[in-house]
Amino acid sequence: MARIKAGDLHLEHDAHGDPSGEPLLLIMGLGAQMTRWSQSFVDQLAARGFRVIRFDNRDVGLSDRLDHVGPPDMAAIFGAVSRGEAPPVAYDLSHMAGDAVALLDALGIASAHIVGASMGGMIAQLVAADHPARTLSLTSIMSTTGHPDLPRATPEAVARLGAPAPDPREDLEAYVAHSIVSARVMGSPAYPVPEAELREQAISTVERAYYPVGFQRQYAAILASPERRSKLAGVTAPAVVIHGKADPLVPVEGGRDTATAIPGAELVEIEGMGHDIPVPLYGAVIDAIVRVAQRART
Repeated sequence: MARIKAGDLHLEHDAHGDPSGEPLLLIMGLGAQMTRWSQSFVDQLAARGFRVIRFDNRDVGLSDRLDHVGPPDMAAIFGAVSRGEAPPVAYDLSHMAGDAVALLDALGIASAHIVGASMGGMIAQLVAADHPARTLSLTSIMSTTGHPDLPRATPEAVARLGAPAPDPREDLEAYVAHSIVSARVMGSPAYPVPEAELREQAISTVERAYYPVGFQRQYAAILASPERRSKLAGVTAPAVVIHGKADPLVPVEGGRDTATAIPGAELVEIEGMGHDIPVPLYGAVIDAIVRVAQRART
């Protein structure tokens, strides 16, 4: 892993696979570090011939943190959104899409297959819509257009998203327990992750970087960003939309709306998949990414 100057920020990133392979950029979701793209998932993509690049978004992991802008005023942001006004935020998703393109610039990559999960899917959509020359193909996983008429998350998922985690510097065990419960609520009911694995993931994540205010600013960026239906209608790259039918945080209707908005997009709905990518589904997700990449080549 290494930091690189990308536009106005330094972004942590790494690359795997044949350096001469087609570049594939992985964009992770809200408050999640690049390591949430597991090494096994990355290695399986690399084995399919891609040069796989993952990175920490701004305000998370080891990339630059925007300490100078302070924490967001969530009450003011929610109030502005409810009134149809521009929320007072430091950045929105279009800025984060610009970070992804700036990373490609810094790495000397003209265009790449763009793959994003959850908030990362929203960012990937904007890369494909606003930077078509940089996008070989688009894969949007467990994401949405952001249209306000779409079904909302379940009450349980909303409660977990909004529940502050205990500070791991004061009580690591309480933090781990909170993380495990959240993973169970959000995860795939048909593919439960062993508790020992969830525990290890929580500990390794907090040991690598702990910065909860970055989560808040990223969440504010989502709230401040307009819905994307009209932008997605102009996407010219081949696209695939992957979504779990059991997703409690971003209901499957969000994926269906995304696929409907993008001309010619393939929709892959997966039974028993929630708001995660469990190991048993790596093959199905990677096969879909490979298919859309093949469409881009022809």
